[in-house]
Amino acid sequence: MKDRLHWFAMHGVIRCGATIGKRRGDMHARLIADPAVAANPVPFYEEVRSRGPLVRNRVTYMTADHQLAHELLRSDDFRVISYGERLPAPLAWLERHTRDHQLHPLLAPSLLAVEPPDHTRYRKTVSAVFTSRAVTALRDRVEQTAISILDRLAEQSGVVDVVGRYCSQLPIAVISDMLGVPDHDRRRVLEFGELAAPSLDMGLPWQQYARVQRGIVGFNAWLVAHLEQLRRAPGDDLMSQLIRTTQSGDAQTYLDDDELRAVAGLVLVAGFETTVNLLGNGIRLLLDNPEQLELLSRQPELWTNAVEEILRLDSPVQLTARVARNDVEVAGTRLTSGAVVVIYLAAANRDPSVFVDPHRFDIQRANAGKHLAFSTGRHFCLGAALARAEGEVGLRTFFERFPEVRAAGLGTRRDTRVLRGWSTLPVNLGRARSMATS
Repeated sequence: MKDRLHWFAMHGVIRCGATIGKRRGDMHARLIADPAVAANPVPFYEEVRSRGPLVRNRVTYMTADHQLAHELLRSDDFRVISYGERLPAPLAWLERHTRDHQLHPLLAPSLLAVEPPDHTRYRKTVSAVFTSRAVTALRDRVEQTAISILDRLAEQSGVVDVVGRYCSQLPIAVISDMLGVPDHDRRRVLEFGELAAPSLDMGLPWQQYARVQRGIVGFNAWLVAHLEQLRRAPGDDLMSQLIRTTQSGDAQTYLDDDELRAVAGLVLVAGFETTVNLLGNGIRLLLDNPEQLELLSRQPELWTNAVEEILRLDSPVQLTARVARNDVEVAGTRLTSGAVVVIYLAAANRDPSVFVDPHRFDIQRANAGKHLAFSTGRHFCLGAALARAEGEVGLRTFFERFPEVRAAGLGTRRDTRVLRGWSTLPVNLGRARSMATS
């Protein structure tokens, strides 16, 4: 009963309201409840853009404008939003009193839900361990892991689901190595991440909400045990280093147990969830644009820019939101304190004022890296360097190993709105090229 009441407060009423708002043309309601938007958001991007730089909805504002999105993400006049904070008072009361108090990616002390000074302290602590040097050192490990997975995949013939067999396997192996996750736990962590991915969405149906809760509860229980094991028997992985750093006695890097679990959990799940989507989206785009794939085979130095173009055109994270700290003017509109702006990252990444012919996939695009797929400002993605490395190495080695690979069906998209990727993607691998000649 408690879960039902929490779902009603947090999702049920929103879902009902969005269904009504969708019929009235409310853009935010359509984003939540319109299946056509979920299936193909690109026309919706342009509809939002056509209504001006800042679109007023019944409950929120929304922007698809690249310049405005960039300004809002970096503005001190706005802060991140927390799970359920903008609910009407009676629903907010019900949500608080039926919440299970499990760690959630949109609740403090998650990095996604806090601002300075706590955010500064958390980020400094993580950055002390996840340095650029550490990520650079992982590049060879990413390639070795990719080759190992592809060796097993090369033993297959015919049609395979490349998401299940490769796109999910590479990032979970890499992040598990980084964070000291033993081999026998990796499948469980992957399952927890897949179950919990819709936790960033609003207006979930009951059945999906129940699956999300199972994923969050299971992941929290596993994470407590994992961190305790690393405390007892630390290794040379980055999570063991993070634990040592937070227990060093330095007030600037100290994290209590809840803070450590929140940071560790976010790094672990975010470290593979978005990369799974990047790899799947990239494979599909390249299979659908064989002339770009042929160009990469002739000019492999373009792989770095190709990953930026994939991130721009099919962004793994579609949107985020910010809350006005005080009354402020945005794009000629006066916003009152507490106003919520949905920043449509994926739409901003196709802004024609920034990107020429923005719907075209062009791996030679000179300014592909101006995308906002990793956000910007103080909440710029901590794992951006690792995601880029995994994307470049993972895609390059896959297509080098399987030069004859072809799409073998439509595939299915994930049933999430904030995150966008493939749940299944069938491909015919063709003949594998031996590594000796790749």
